[in-house]
Amino acid sequence: MQLNSFLTVGAEVRDALGAGKPVVALESTIITHGMPYPANLETARAVEAVVRQNGATPATIAVLDGKLVAGMDDATLQRLATATGVVKASRRDLAAVLSTGGSAGTTVAATMIVAKLAGIAIFATGGIGGVHRGAEATFDISADLLELAQTPVTVVCAGAKSILDLPKTLEVLETHGVPVLGYGSDEFPAFFSRTSGHTVDHRFDTPEALARVIGTQRALGLGTGILVTNPIPLADAIDSATIDPHIAAAVAEAETQGIGRKELTPFLLQRILDLTGGRSLEANIALVKNNATLAARMAVALAAL
Repeated sequence: MQLNSFLTVGAEVRDALGAGKPVVALESTIITHGMPYPANLETARAVEAVVRQNGATPATIAVLDGKLVAGMDDATLQRLATATGVVKASRRDLAAVLSTGGSAGTTVAATMIVAKLAGIAIFATGGIGGVHRGAEATFDISADLLELAQTPVTVVCAGAKSILDLPKTLEVLETHGVPVLGYGSDEFPAFFSRTSGHTVDHRFDTPEALARVIGTQRALGLGTGILVTNPIPLADAIDSATIDPHIAAAVAEAETQGIGRKELTPFLLQRILDLTGGRSLEANIALVKNNATLAARMAVALAAL
């Protein structure tokens, strides 16, 4: 059986790719596991609109009824946003979900895989997974980092989620040769916060310059992804002094309750949402839209090359 027999590309995305027009991949765990309804559906629609407003075609990616899907209509987005019992699928889950005809929201790692199969070079998300706090004891390291090491898709994000161990996350990316490029900033952002105290590998100040890096990386055949970090807009940021105590409290609760593995990140994000009185959700929505804007502008520049 051919691998592409599992892939369904939406008509709008298929036409754009066939014409060499810019396309931006979007993940779906933000819909299935990242936000409550109806904020998840409203955000998915808004992010797709932002991509279109900036000259590219959005391709929201998920697994639906045993098919990898790149590009959904509004009815399908709504179905995904209201579905129950949907799997959170990373690389390790794809074969099992496909073979049983299941449905899933795709993580950064799984979205990268589907984007590559579909021929989409740029992917916008909120924040990547990384090395969890206490990983020296638990070995809890997100598959997102290993996917970036082996799948040549550029991921635009607001850094790694601040619930993680950022220095260790950057060390793993360095070990695997993944370039970490800052857009308009020398500092690696911490999702809700614009700064983390850690630097990126290289800074670029225009989407066109970032597109040239993608083209050069592709020409060299280096085979890794590229991580582009885009700080949350200043007006929407939550400073570390405000958010860090909430993160620490959520992490402590997770440890007390024995929550780990793929359940950990959704639990932490929900607890931080509760502890911040909804402010973290507002920040999350703002940074995803900001990343979609940059990714679309990069895709336009890359298509022009």
